[in-house]
This record gives sequence, structure tokens and C-alpha cells, in this order.
Amino acid sequence: MTVHDFDERLAFSHSQSDAPWWGEVYRKAFPTLTAVIDVRDDGWAQRGGIDRLIVLNDGTALKVDEKVRTVAYPDILLERWSDKARRKPGWMQKELTCDFVAYAFVPTAVCYLLPWQLLRRAWIENGREWIASCRLVEAQNRGYVTESVAVPIQRLLDAVRDAMVVSWTRAAA
Repeated sequence: MTVHDFDERLAFSHSQSDAPWWGEVYRKAFPTLTAVIDVRDDGWAQRGGIDRLIVLNDGTALKVDEKVRTVAYPDILLERWSDKARRKPGWMQKELTCDFVAYAFVPTAVCYLLPWQLLRRAWIENGREWIASCRLVEAQNRGYVTESVAVPIQRLLDAVRDAMVVSWTRAAA
């Protein structure tokens, strides 16, 4: 089993944040883009899930958490536990301040821009079922194990779409 090293993973993450294709992704996704700002240093922004600020020409600033996979899997990994034994919540269970999770697959040159609040709602409503029915992926790190849930891409996208629709009781009207 491969043991992940935090410093090596951080260096990999930084190398991916410098990848030129991110600029193409953001230009295509946000036609009025005026600036892309890398948020690399540790601090409140990084801890809130912000890797990048996208500034639009109307002044809107969008906060993006970037995830990169170097193999084209048919699923998206949602980190349940950053430290399974100590029950430290993974990014999917945290209160992040990002607007989007940009989940990129390098081999296929595809990036899914997942609206964070809708992704969170989808997790809250479906997480238990995904944990029971989807593949759990454990990553052995030095001194701890990270656990993620591998949700098939279409299943996740359907859940995020469903999270966009909210119903209320007629009595509340």
C-alpha cells in the first residue's frame, strides 16, 4: 500500500495549481473573467477551502476549491474523514467558504464546477446512502488514514441538480 506524504501531496497540489489549463477552464466557465488569483499560502482562506479567486468584470469574486485527479476515474471522491481514526471531518463535511469545487480529471481534460452549497445539500441528503452503496477509498498517510466516498459522476451530478429544487408545505404559503 502506498503511504502518502503530506509535503509531497502539497508540492503536487502546488504544481497542479500552476497548470496552464486552469486558465482555459476559468475563461470558458466565466466569460466575463478579468482576473485569476492563486491562494496558495496557508491561512484562513486555505483552511476555508479557497485555492483560487476568480474575479469577474462586474467585481464579483468567486472562491474556488480545486481538486485534481491524474487518472480518469468514473467517480468523484468526496472526502468524508481527513483522519478516520480521530473522526476529523474531511472537506465534504466541513463548513467551507468556497463558492465552487473545481474537480478536474487531467487525462480527459474535463473539469466539473460543482456549486459548493448545492454539493453540501446533496451530501446531507444522500451521504449516508452513498457511504452504504458506493466504494469507500482509504488513503494511507503517515500516522493517519483519509477516507473518501467514490460517488459515480452522473449520480453526483443528478443529486446536485436535485438540490437546486426546494419544496415547501402549502401551510407555509
